[in-house]
Amino acid sequence: MEPAPDPDKPMDATALARHLPPSSETRRSPTPPASEPPRSGPRLGVGRFDLLTRRAAETPGLISFAGGLPAPGEFPRTKLAGSFVRALQAPSCPALQYGWPEGDEDLRSWIAGQLRRRGASVARDDIIVTSGAQQAVSLAAQMVRGPHARIGVDPESYPGALDLFRSLGMGLVDDGSHVDAYYLMPALPNPRGRRLSAHERAKVLSTLRPVIEDDAYADLCFDGAAPRPLLAEAPDRVFHVGTFSKTLCPGLRVGWLVPPRALRADVLKLKQAADLQAASLPQAILEDYLRNEDFDQRLVRLREFYARRAARMEQALRRYLPRWKFEPPAGGFAIWVEPDAEPNEAFFLAAAIEHGVAFDPGSLFRASGAVRPFALRLCFSSVSRDEDLDEGVRRLSRCWSEVA
Repeated sequence: MEPAPDPDKPMDATALARHLPPSSETRRSPTPPASEPPRSGPRLGVGRFDLLTRRAAETPGLISFAGGLPAPGEFPRTKLAGSFVRALQAPSCPALQYGWPEGDEDLRSWIAGQLRRRGASVARDDIIVTSGAQQAVSLAAQMVRGPHARIGVDPESYPGALDLFRSLGMGLVDDGSHVDAYYLMPALPNPRGRRLSAHERAKVLSTLRPVIEDDAYADLCFDGAAPRPLLAEAPDRVFHVGTFSKTLCPGLRVGWLVPPRALRADVLKLKQAADLQAASLPQAILEDYLRNEDFDQRLVRLREFYARRAARMEQALRRYLPRWKFEPPAGGFAIWVEPDAEPNEAFFLAAAIEHGVAFDPGSLFRASGAVRPFALRLCFSSVSRDEDLDEGVRRLSRCWSEVA
């Protein structure tokens, strides 16, 4: 007979898989007992929850508040299909040919124009089109990396960036001590959705350190247009990262990087060595779409859509889990929640999946992988219907009453 898991230790995916609750297709068993995990533990990364994530994806009827995905119903499928056809009909069909490492000229001109509207002095040739924002962050990190480099991050930050910095051998610093560079999301941080204050912006810039500015959610601020980027204040040391993944669709994998001009040639060499260029076809589709559609109006609709969903989830949390603490987000896709007890993180996720709801565990967003204080990210962005926000929070509440 399998020994019971030690309730005082965080479990890895293999160990947890042996003690998962049954799927919704089998007879329900009692919810796994809550337990007190250590205040911090080894950073186990996404792999720790991989089996649970796959289990959730295979559970019929599950409502997922995990993943940080844009709403599929907001993808402009018909218009993108038209852009695809027109891109293939162009003379000489550049969409199916090799291109330059820096990307399509017209697309870069459009991006530069958007940044100028926000106060940055940017020209077309300052833009490097990348394979999503992740590659842009990677290129910037390789430029600021040195022997034993220390990079400053928020107490909670984007897991993809944290994992990338670790893979490059960089030290992650979230306590305000000395760093060699910063990675920040000033306009709209993930996962908290609380923008950097003017004082915080000034403090970072006063250090004169390089900054990787991830602007992924900047266009989804609920109160209006994207704010002035750090790039506008310190173009000589800000690596500005942007993407169309949140505002159009992630499947195109089109992002961009604006490095300091003195480093552009070096960044372009890294980009070319990595993949020669960002794919020509997605760039051609995107350039045609932007030329024929009112993107500003699309952003207005998206802000209204996600703001409405955020408000509905906030209302559900106050109704069904009134003791959970959260700060209403200023934009984006999610709410960062801090419950009123400290259950075992992995066991609560397993129990939630058994109740038909999933979320992102808070430890994934911390540089140390700390499991305390217990927290979770709830994404309101990609549920099928607005009503699923209410039902999903109800399921969390029922699970919490059993586990906490």
